[in-house]
Amino acid sequence: MRSAVRLGAGPGFAVDEVTCVDDHRGWSATEVSSGYRVVLVRRGRFRRMADGRPTVVDPTAAYLGVPGEEEHFAHPSGGDVCTSLGLSGTLWRTLAGESRPTRPTVYVDARLDLAHRRFLAAARSGDPAFALTESLLPLIGLTLTRASPAGGASGGPAPARPRHRSRASAPHAIVDVAREAIAADHPAADGLLPLAELLGVSPYQLSRAFTRELGVSLTHYRNRVRVGRALDRLESGEPSLATLAADLGFADQAHLTRTVRHHLGHTPTALRRLLATAT
Repeated sequence: MRSAVRLGAGPGFAVDEVTCVDDHRGWSATEVSSGYRVVLVRRGRFRRMADGRPTVVDPTAAYLGVPGEEEHFAHPSGGDVCTSLGLSGTLWRTLAGESRPTRPTVYVDARLDLAHRRFLAAARSGDPAFALTESLLPLIGLTLTRASPAGGASGGPAPARPRHRSRASAPHAIVDVAREAIAADHPAADGLLPLAELLGVSPYQLSRAFTRELGVSLTHYRNRVRVGRALDRLESGEPSLATLAADLGFADQAHLTRTVRHHLGHTPTALRRLLATAT
């Protein structure tokens, strides 16, 4: 079952919080998109198939929908909560031009995650004409940059995939399963070697797949997930950085601070203030 709550609207766009409580592994019936939208996951994960290619959608992967696109969804992991940004055709063309995105699924790095959180805070401000619209621009800009024909996760076009490669060993399939294991805190996700063994691929193959598909290393991706969890806790008012570091598996508070600063350019203390004053 899917429900939506309107969080705000502005000139040419509307933002909804979409909650899905479905729990099924099979693909849904075909859904045809009626407009332009950007969907970012706040909590949970699910699978989406568009143009015949399935992918995992979670807080590290957003997707773009365009009119007339046929989609199928599966929810093998239970419910999820998403932010759905519906854009008018005029606003879409203003921001993205006339071309369709070549990468409909885009990597959500920590900076885009922070822009998403600040956009949601602005949606609660009650000022759609200025605060909400202003916060929309960096969010959409970052997303479209990663999906543009000249962009993509690694700053270049999506690489061609050999036609002879088996589905099970295709880089996108390897990355999807690895991402699910990391999101679920599977014990094997504590290291590259056990994770590769779990997936039945070589460590080199696993490492190369992440760089090829997302444009970042597996190590960078794992830390990105931990930084996202740190943002969740900081946004909720976590008072102890030492406790936060220990809970998220960092060596110590200094390690947490270095990692967060590397991904976001801010210390955890500065982010706590930033998130508290976002409205």
